[in-house]
Amino acid sequence: MQALHKLLLLHVLTYLGRNALGAKIINGVKVPEDEMRFMASLQNLDGHVCGGSLIRDKFVLTAAHCNGDDDDDGPVRVVFGTHNLRKTGTVRRIEQRCKHPDYQNDTLENDIMLLKLSQSVPVGGTIQRIRLPPPDMNLQPNQLCHVAGWGETETDGRVDDLRVVNVSVVDQKVCRRQWSNEYVPANVICAGGYKTLKGFCRGDSGGPLVCNGVAAGVVSFADQSCMNQSIPNVYTDVSKFLPWIDQIVSRNGC
Repeated sequence: MQALHKLLLLHVLTYLGRNALGAKIINGVKVPEDEMRFMASLQNLDGHVCGGSLIRDKFVLTAAHCNGDDDDDGPVRVVFGTHNLRKTGTVRRIEQRCKHPDYQNDTLENDIMLLKLSQSVPVGGTIQRIRLPPPDMNLQPNQLCHVAGWGETETDGRVDDLRVVNVSVVDQKVCRRQWSNEYVPANVICAGGYKTLKGFCRGDSGGPLVCNGVAAGVVSFADQSCMNQSIPNVYTDVSKFLPWIDQIVSRNGC
């Protein structure tokens, strides 16, 4: 558990601290302006802290750990409609942060959260929604998916442009074996980081794992070392939380 606890601390320091600059996508490429328009930048007063995806006009899907240790630590606004964080996008204040009621801060179980926005987002043009997965989603080992984020790369230093990388789904048994003594929660997807340098590093927490055009996963955690090719990246499996998502959306909040 020690490595996982250290990683969670890295999440908090990197994404919720004064110098938070966002994600670190390893070996990614710049996303074309007409693609992945569902991406959202969760920000505090210092700038980008986490990724997210627009699933309804007033709701953004992200990771529960992006909220920090208490409600005072988390993001306060969401920016849509731009892949370059230096450009002006559509900004919405966060009205409610709906963490999953069974989220565990120490193990990252049920690491999923919905953000209710102060106003609906004008969908169309540079802003689009992403579809949720079917309840019977069945990703296959080696299936190709994508993960995107803002921030640093291994070679280019800090960047403001959204970047994306292809990642392959890792078999659950292999994933748990490679994490060995570390606890891997139920209801997760493993993809990237295993036998490859492609994946996320210290975050892009909350961003979507996109498989077959749907938000299949939410970026949750990875090994401390970005260059360790023996430890898969881990995402929350969105398909396992569809009833909870539907409940929050139908009630218009939590």
